[in-house]
Amino acid sequence: MNLTEAKPRRGRPPKIARDNIDTKAALIRSGLEQLTENGFASSGIDQILKKVGVPKGSFYHYFANKEAFGLAVIHSYATYFAKKLDTCLLDQSSAPLARMRNYLESAKIGMARFQFKRGCLVGNLGQEVDLLPESFRPILIDIFGSWQERVANCLKEAQTNGELSSDADCDLLAECFWIGWEGAVSRARLVQNNTPLDNYFNTFINGLPK
Repeated sequence: MNLTEAKPRRGRPPKIARDNIDTKAALIRSGLEQLTENGFASSGIDQILKKVGVPKGSFYHYFANKEAFGLAVIHSYATYFAKKLDTCLLDQSSAPLARMRNYLESAKIGMARFQFKRGCLVGNLGQEVDLLPESFRPILIDIFGSWQERVANCLKEAQTNGELSSDADCDLLAECFWIGWEGAVSRARLVQNNTPLDNYFNTFINGLPK
């Protein structure tokens, strides 16, 4: 299911005067906070609307249902996170493996900023996939695939620069990186500090074939 195919139903526009695009963006931001902290199944529309100050009837002016809303939140998060990865992993001023460490440091700052209450939305949703609408599954798989491709390309640059063995399977290493990284993020939320992120990242980098 394409995210752009989810058409909103007719609903009441909000009573308060505000731009429709701004209201929709505010709903998505509120949804991102709720879904990142509590997951999709446990997040109620009422909580999201209350924070934004939009009546429930107006929700359907923007989204057909909770599934369409969830897809919009995922799309927003994926766009934001792809830019964050590109900022780190495409930075030609640093060596490839240093770029990955820059991503680590950026992630640690983000985790601490929200008191370790928020993790990775895509990783969190992956853990509750059996409770999600089936339309979410292929989208989450594609997002993980795009993240893996970015890391794989960075590792391939590391090969070119001699930081990584020419025999290394960069695609497999990138997949393993994200599998382990999502676990480290989950553990960091549990213990409420960045130690799991440091431990995992250092183990991954030190284990790379040189």
